[in-house]
Amino acid sequence: MRREDVGPLLEQAIGGVPEPDLADAAWAGGLSIRRKRRRSQVIVAVIVVLVMAVAGALVAANGSSFGLKPPDDVPTHPPGYVPPAGQIAGMDFWVAPQAGSEAWLNRVITPMGGELEYPDNPSPLAERPVDEIAAVVLSRNGDTFRPLLLASTASWSEADVDLAPIATGAPLSTGAVAPSGRLVAFPQRGAVVVLDSTRATVRRIPLPNQDIRSVSWLGDSERLLASGPRSTYRVSTNGQEIVTVQASVDPDAGTAPYRLDGVTTQVGLMRYMRRGWAVDSTVQLPVQSWAGQTFTSGNVAARVFVAAELPQVRTVASRPQVVAAISAVDSQPSRLMVLGETPPATPPPTGPPTPDAVRERDCCAVLGWYDSETVLFRVTNWMLAWNLETGQVRRVAELKVSAVAVGPGLHS
Repeated sequence: MRREDVGPLLEQAIGGVPEPDLADAAWAGGLSIRRKRRRSQVIVAVIVVLVMAVAGALVAANGSSFGLKPPDDVPTHPPGYVPPAGQIAGMDFWVAPQAGSEAWLNRVITPMGGELEYPDNPSPLAERPVDEIAAVVLSRNGDTFRPLLLASTASWSEADVDLAPIATGAPLSTGAVAPSGRLVAFPQRGAVVVLDSTRATVRRIPLPNQDIRSVSWLGDSERLLASGPRSTYRVSTNGQEIVTVQASVDPDAGTAPYRLDGVTTQVGLMRYMRRGWAVDSTVQLPVQSWAGQTFTSGNVAARVFVAAELPQVRTVASRPQVVAAISAVDSQPSRLMVLGETPPATPPPTGPPTPDAVRERDCCAVLGWYDSETVLFRVTNWMLAWNLETGQVRRVAELKVSAVAVGPGLHS
């Protein structure tokens, strides 16, 4: 065959063979791969569902055999929660640490430090104004008293005003400091004295009754309640408003926005109104008498009462005293902290308990709130803090002063 005849013969041989379309081939290959993947995914999903169904059936039928159990309920208590000791009148109660153990409690850090005592060289208030009061104490100045103000910065200032004693002694109420932390009120005979800590100014407001023993501020820090055993007045800080309000035989009962008052089955949580108080709710508490003032945080009012009978907490020489934190709303529980006697390490064979084991009358009172969940209260020579959410009691400071009023600057 001649070389020149090869080309024509090859063209003749492939003439009838169809020419392939490369794009069509690629599309067909892609569809085939996708179908295979879909089949694989469906198969895997079916297998997983079957395995889970079989495993669930086995656990339901033989959970204990596999060592499996349903999880416990998610804990609802905050860290450090202390279980209550029991219930009194349907309310959970805790028992305060024994007397003598306060120094070993965890401490709440405040401008007071570990001890609250009279300062040696306080600055004149006119030279060192106080923007936010942490605490107020009174120092003796001959026959009168001088206010000493502890600032949130832990510095002390002395006000240039002499206060006369009142019927109960030193003219310092636990509710003396206004919510703003800048005003302090002092009961006087026939008057109330209002001190502005930022300006070092003093205003004396005369009142119709001579026997004034207690002061307590309204929430606006512009008005206060001044009370005696037979009268209560609502007083504006500018002295232009003096209104007679429903009185109580207990001057410390005149507080706002709530007050706890009444005995045995007549205990009531009362809401302050313009001319007096209206019963908000009643509680069944074994109250013989109340001590100190009522302090309110949100919907919870706190005050100390002396129990008439308290079989849940045994005492020998004294009646137990109780910090009552009573809620004004059903969604928030009320709680109690019992300040019972301290049993001696070795009970004496005969005779009464040791003196430091007895809770004396008026040893204890609520001083205010450290924050929205923590009540501050005094037990003899200590200020303690009780957290309502955890039940924990911590020490704030050892008190080496005769009386103290707490301000918002304590929680700085």
